[in-house]
Amino acid sequence: MNKEHNLIEKYFALVILLVAVLALWLPRCFVWAKPHIPLLLGIIMFGMGVTLKFSDFIAVWRHRGMVLAGVALQYTVMPALAVLISSALGLPKEVMIGMVIVGSCPGGTASNVLCYLSRADVALSVVLTLCSTLLAPVVTPFIIYLILSQKVDVSFVAMMQSIFWIVFFPLLAGLVVRHFFFNRIAKVLSWFPTLSILMIAVVIGCVMALNRATLLAFPALVLLAVILHNTLGLAAGYAAGRLLKASPERTRTLAFEIGMQNSGLGVSLATQFFTAAAALPGAIFSVVHNLTGVLMAKWWSVRKAP
Repeated sequence: MNKEHNLIEKYFALVILLVAVLALWLPRCFVWAKPHIPLLLGIIMFGMGVTLKFSDFIAVWRHRGMVLAGVALQYTVMPALAVLISSALGLPKEVMIGMVIVGSCPGGTASNVLCYLSRADVALSVVLTLCSTLLAPVVTPFIIYLILSQKVDVSFVAMMQSIFWIVFFPLLAGLVVRHFFFNRIAKVLSWFPTLSILMIAVVIGCVMALNRATLLAFPALVLLAVILHNTLGLAAGYAAGRLLKASPERTRTLAFEIGMQNSGLGVSLATQFFTAAAALPGAIFSVVHNLTGVLMAKWWSVRKAP
């Protein structure tokens, strides 16, 4: 593997943190990306697709009980936590909307990398992320509509179509390309994780730049809400694994899958259907869940207990 992109993957949390700081300092470096956010997310999902094989779907049956539990927790715990935390902290309406959107998104692909770093069950992680992503075109807009329809005008069909083109279609395209042209793309496959990290960094930088004034005006309360959302989600996934008497590896996997969201998708939905302020929780979540995830991965990688 090339040394340069190996370093980017190794220090991806630091890369994201530095981009966030740079966006607050020099927002003009990232605001250009606003109209391209859906395309950037599509590239990320395509990159995930080319790292998978159609045979990976077999793992869904092999781990069907754990997969069902993980997906159920994904789409119940995180939206519920978003509502409870927002109410408890008395967050502004637009920020609460952003919290709910992030909580309703599928699992984040960064969880797969962190499962590898923490010696968790990488195969189960990929299947859980894949399943929650494939369900996202229907489940994510349904949850958002169920929670927010009485407070804001939500277009269920338009949002479902948006998720289809951002998530499902590029993911399927990646699978097809790998299946038919693997020999031609094999040499560049190792670059896709690095490409995804760079795309995620640009998306985060753009949202942070667009929300610079809002973020600097009241970051403490929103930051606290996002940290609680992420850490309680991680704790819920970990507790679920212990209750299900899962192995240490699968317990760690559930923790990452429940606590880490596809916040980039949340940012895109918030920006497209609501306001720039509603994208703020997603932007902060993108930074927070990578930092907490890396810390947990490093902690678990040197421990034998779950």
